[in-house]
Formats: sequence, C-alpha cells, structure tokens
Amino acid sequence: MNVQFAICCTLLCPLSFAASPAAAAEPVSKDEAAAAMRKAVAFFHDAVSVEGSYVWRYSEDLTLREGEGSATATMGWIQPPGTPAVGEALLAAYERTGDPKCRAAALSAANSLVNCQLVSGGWDYRQEFDPSKRKNNFAFRADDNPSGKNNTSTLDDDNTQSALRFLMHVDRTLDFKDDSIHEAVEFALQSLLKAQYPNGAWPQRFREPPNPADFPVIKASYPEAWARAWPSLSYNSYYTLNDSALADCIALMFEAAEIYGKADYFEAARRGGDFLILAQMPEPQPAWCQQYNAEMQPAWARKFEPPSVTGGESQGAIAILLEVYRQTGDKKYLEPVPRALAYLKASELAEGKLARFYELKSNRPLYFTRQYELVYTADDLPTHYAFITNSKVDRLQANYEKLLATEPAKLKRKQQQPRYELSPSLTSAARAAIDSLDSRGAWTEPGSLRAAEGGGKVQRIITTQTFIRNLDNLSRFVAASQR
Repeated sequence: MNVQFAICCTLLCPLSFAASPAAAAEPVSKDEAAAAMRKAVAFFHDAVSVEGSYVWRYSEDLTLREGEGSATATMGWIQPPGTPAVGEALLAAYERTGDPKCRAAALSAANSLVNCQLVSGGWDYRQEFDPSKRKNNFAFRADDNPSGKNNTSTLDDDNTQSALRFLMHVDRTLDFKDDSIHEAVEFALQSLLKAQYPNGAWPQRFREPPNPADFPVIKASYPEAWARAWPSLSYNSYYTLNDSALADCIALMFEAAEIYGKADYFEAARRGGDFLILAQMPEPQPAWCQQYNAEMQPAWARKFEPPSVTGGESQGAIAILLEVYRQTGDKKYLEPVPRALAYLKASELAEGKLARFYELKSNRPLYFTRQYELVYTADDLPTHYAFITNSKVDRLQANYEKLLATEPAKLKRKQQQPRYELSPSLTSAARAAIDSLDSRGAWTEPGSLRAAEGGGKVQRIITTQTFIRNLDNLSRFVAASQR
C-alpha cells in the first residue's frame, strides 16, 4: 500500500466544499495553489497541532477540541482521522510537490507518534503531552515508564495499524536513516508479530504476547447455548474481525514485507488468511463472526454485538481472502469463498441489504431496541450503529471470478508512479479550497462539538477531514501543474 492509496482511503468522508460553476471556471495558477497549501499547512502545524499531533475537530477559535471523545489542549488522537491520517496527507503533499513545510509538518506528526508509542509496542487511542499526565497514566517508551497505568495497544478502528503504517511511509521517504523513527517501526512490527495468536488471528487489544497453550488451533464451531443478555465481560483478547481489525493487520504486514523485504512479515499476513479458513463457520451458515473466544466460538463484545454470524464482517473476510490469494497465489484461500457467497446471497434482505447479525443456526436477522433488548424486528433500532448493511455480494462474486481467470504471474498489482493530470474537476476543487481559506490559513465550516456545553453552542468548526481533503486537492493540482 503506498501513501497515495492510504490518503484515498482517508478521504472517504461525508464533508465537502462544492465549487460553484463560476468558481470552477476561474483559473488557478500553480503559485496560487502552492501559496494556499503552505498557508494552510503552517496554520495547521503551528496553531492547531500539539507537539505535531491532531484530534478530529476543533472550535473555530481552537479553545475546544475532540476526537471520538472530548480532548484537552495537551492531547492528540491516533484513531483516523487523527494524527496518522493528517500525517499521511502532509507526507503525500511533500512527495508530490517537494514543499519543505509539508515535509517538516509530516516529520513533526511522525515524531509525535514515536513519543507516544507504548511499551507494549503499539498505540492507545490518545496521545498525551502533559508531562504529569504522561507519567501517571501512560507507559510510553519515550519516557522509560513501563509501570504506567495504560500500556494497552489497540488494533480497534485502525488505531495502531494507522500509526505504524504512517511511520513506515515516513521511514521509507527518509531512506530509513532516521534512527528513532526506524527503531519505533521495528519495535512495533515485532510486537505485532508476538501478539499474533498461534492460529493467525490478532486480538482487539494487547499488553503482552499471548500464552500459546491458552489458545489452541481449532476450527470454528457453534456453542451449545449462548446468553441472550449481554454478560458484560472483557473481549480484548478475542480473535477480532470487527471494525476491520484483522484486515488492517494483514494489509499492514503485506506492506511491511514489501517495504522492508522481511519474510516473517509476509508470513504473518499469510497466517492471518489461515485464520479466516479456520474461522469460517460450519453449515448452515458458512460465513464469519465479529469475534471469537479461545474456544473458536462466536462471542459477545459490546452490548449491541451478540454472538452471531455477521453480514458485514463476512463480506470483509471474503475481500481479505481474495487479497491473500492475490499476494500468495495459493488457491486454498479461495476455497471458502463460493460457500460464503452463496450463503450471503441467500441471506439478503429486501433492496440489496444484509443484516449485520444473523442468529446462530436459525439464520434469523437479529436487532436491538433502543433499550438494547435483543429482538427479531428492526422498528426500534439505536441510531449509533449500522444494524443493516449494504450487500456487496455481487461485486465480491465478480472479483472472485476475475481472480480465478487471472494468470498467476499477473495476480500482484504492479506498483506505478502516480501521475497527476489537470482537469476541470481538480481545478474546481483547488479553487474551492483557495477561496474558502480564511485569513489565518484555516478551513472552517458549520458544525458543533460534543465537547461544547450543550453540544451545539459552537457554530463553526475546523476538521481534520476537510484539511486532509483540501490539502490533497491542492497538492495534486500543484503536482499536475509542474508537468
């Protein structure tokens, strides 16, 4: 995975600035776009960042900030679109344009991650730069504080993976010559290798390597019975597909193998595919679950995530298996796919949808009420979670058939140098970014923060998503204008 691919993934967000027809017609010069880019980067680094780190959203006056939760003035956020996502955008802008301000800001973001790497090897959701809070609450390697309260590396929501992926990209850009960044990458990768279970899975979170004797390598099975009420237990050690935890680990390890040329990273990614073969449920539901316990049976996680076969994560599992096949050429990773596709197609709801959860063995869709009671009806759903998801079965079927028809020598995608072409849409996007930049170098927009009293008193906000998107458009425009 290259930097440009990571940026494209990050840019899939709902916010946008639409250019008017007049703005789209107005010409943009390379110098104008480059100046706007430098002004925005300077503001974001000098005024917004904390030690090179970022959260998700800020009040217009920068007095309030938040990530997934509220944040203080001494905090950054790892979870996308936090520090690694902003860092990727800055690094991509530097690689496209050669601008030194973008390079310096990207290195500052990378160093902030090095300074918040945990002794366990990965990262928490948050970065903390207040010295007293760091000492009391975090086991940061940079502080030589192994006894700190929080030493839990999380793989949830592309957290540790996004931080490590960005550091790998910076390491490559610097020709592996920055000792602190390179060492942090190596330590994190080795920690992920050690955290991988004997069956090839990874946990949602980890503090230390697992004891192999506690995690036998066995195939998935149905429990004889399962609790219909949430048992309120820790699921940190479960084999986890939820929120793309496994997919992100596998993709990361394949990319690490490509960047560093080490076979053990490639082997770790391949073993992730082996886990998916083991984790496919038996008939009558030959698909996958969000998480499994050590007995390789579906298990509860949060109070709205019951033991079940899942329509969402199962589609992700199929996509991962196709990618593992693409990387390895081993057809054993395709063997589970036809059964899973046929099951999911037969389980579709109306209008091309799938239930997030299907009851074990009966295959009845499961839902929750707003009081978190487990039911079979979808008329009182909580609004914070997708209990019904889009079906991608037809697209996955087409991808599977295309891979089957591809010559083995042509399975792996060839790395190509990115090309940037001027187009009306890119010019329009650059013009919109330039025109919406305020005198400070900030992009502001209507919005509110949960951190604000009452949740709605803030009228305008600054978001990392908008910064990332506009920086991407400006740097692409500058790169295209230099051709």
